[in-house]
Amino acid sequence: MEWYGYVLLVAGLLIVAFIFFLIGMLYRKKVAEREIGSAETEATRIINEAIKGGENKKREMLVEAKEEIHKSRTEYEKEVKERRADLQKQERRLQQKEESLDKKLDAFERKEDDLRRRQANIAATQDEVEMIKKSQLETLEKLSGLTQEEAKNHLLKNLENECKHDAALKIKEIETNLKDNADQLAREIISIAIQRCAADHAAETTVSVVALPNDEMKGRIIGREGRNIRTLEAITGVDLIIDDTPEAITVSCFDPVRREVARLALEKLIADGRIHPTRIEDLVEKARKEVDRVIKQEGERATFETGINNLHPELIKLLGRQKYRTSYGQNVLNHSIEVAHIAGLLASELGVDVALAKRAGLLHDLGKSVDHEMEGSHVQLGVELARKYNESPDVIHAIEAHHNDVEPRTVIACLVQAADAISAARPGARRENVENYIRRLEKLEELTGTYPGVEKSYAIQAGREVRIMVKPEDVSEDNMIILARELTKKIESELEYPGQIKVNVIRETKVVEYAK
Repeated sequence: MEWYGYVLLVAGLLIVAFIFFLIGMLYRKKVAEREIGSAETEATRIINEAIKGGENKKREMLVEAKEEIHKSRTEYEKEVKERRADLQKQERRLQQKEESLDKKLDAFERKEDDLRRRQANIAATQDEVEMIKKSQLETLEKLSGLTQEEAKNHLLKNLENECKHDAALKIKEIETNLKDNADQLAREIISIAIQRCAADHAAETTVSVVALPNDEMKGRIIGREGRNIRTLEAITGVDLIIDDTPEAITVSCFDPVRREVARLALEKLIADGRIHPTRIEDLVEKARKEVDRVIKQEGERATFETGINNLHPELIKLLGRQKYRTSYGQNVLNHSIEVAHIAGLLASELGVDVALAKRAGLLHDLGKSVDHEMEGSHVQLGVELARKYNESPDVIHAIEAHHNDVEPRTVIACLVQAADAISAARPGARRENVENYIRRLEKLEELTGTYPGVEKSYAIQAGREVRIMVKPEDVSEDNMIILARELTKKIESELEYPGQIKVNVIRETKVVEYAK
């Protein structure tokens, strides 16, 4: 078959396919038209049913709405009736309260009128009483011969005397009770502390004596035209006393550390034999270093013996300086160590902080380490040093109060006071020169003898007791107790003394008659 035959066959097939396609399209159109018609019919039916159902629903909703409106109206009317009833009740209640208030107001007005009448009567009565009082006072003044002011002063004076009498009796009663209860306990505690802390004492001098191998050494120490002795005195700051005392030189200085440096330097010079200004300077420097080393060792020994830790290094050095300081012949470092031990023992007996008591006792005389170099009392200097090196407030207060410069406010301060007095009062612990001793006795008699009402005053028992004779016409028995307390406080505030002083006030009345 030729190619055109194939073309014709394909064209015929395409025509046949197109014819079938048109026939299918027509069929589908008819089917669609039928479906559309049935759908329109169904839609019409559904719409009609919906319209009928909507009207039925509308009617039902209208009926329900009418019923709801009727129900709401009924409830509203009921609520309105209830509120009207409540309002009527409240109106009746308010009306009753108003009536009650009117009654009370009427009663109040009646009472107010009654009070006005009573006030008027009271005022009239007071005027009458004042007139009667005035007339009675005038009558009393005529009868007594005293004016009102004089009678008042007389009564006040009698009352003052009665109060003084009662105060004196009360003071005496309190002191008796305190002494009865406290003295025995204090004696027991102090005796226990003293027994547990026994110590030997040796009085120390305030000058140093250096022994010489022979009297020829004095000339060598003086040197040509005195240059050696001048050099030594200038470098050390001491005075060398070379007199007729055989084979001895006295070293004198107010500063104990300087005196010790000079003593050591002299001993080294004597042992060395080469005495000239240059050698003196070298040996004085060596002696100064040796004293500094001893000071540090003594301070560490004091802290070790008392068991006190965490002390500032400077405080340890200041404690070591006390080795060369004396007070009334008593070594201050040994005294401080003893006070620390006694204060700790007393604290353990009383159940207070033992470590704090020991610390305060060891540092209580800290100011004596520098009181030769700085202005001020050893108490003030000790307080400043303790503050400078961050000691606790309790320790600072104990230092400040141990000589009653301030009133003790803590138990630790009282314990340090007691321990200081115990250490100073041990037999042989302290001594003082005759001049100071006599001056203290004279001051004691002067303080107590110039008091109003005192006739004579005698210091006895080596200044441990003062007997005061008072004028019986000026000082009554009741005033004796008050006078004794005032004199005690005056002695404590104005006089420095070791231990305690007993104040004895004596009042004697004598009546003398002669039989003829």
